[in-house]
Amino acid sequence: MSEAKSGGLAGFQRRFLRAQAHPRRALVQVGDAGVTDAVLGAIDAALRDHELIKVRLHAPADKHALAEALAAHAHADLCGVVGHTVILYRRNPDDPRIRLPKR
Repeated sequence: MSEAKSGGLAGFQRRFLRAQAHPRRALVQVGDAGVTDAVLGAIDAALRDHELIKVRLHAPADKHALAEALAAHAHADLCGVVGHTVILYRRNPDDPRIRLPKR
């Protein structure tokens, strides 16, 4: 598991979000074609609807670099990489559903 750097989240918040993501299924899958416009659109829509999503990668050459690129493109926080699954979080500015812990 990767402890990915995130600009806006503290480590304990990323851990909280990874725990929240654990029972969820991957909503988006990156297949043999790689990251396409359709995949990026699906990630954006899923983040808008769910705030916290899992993205399943199909045998990437460098999963950590791909995870960071997906997070950057989606303007989301990278919470972690577990196996070939990326966990992304983007707070919904109009209707936030996940309440992050504070210290």
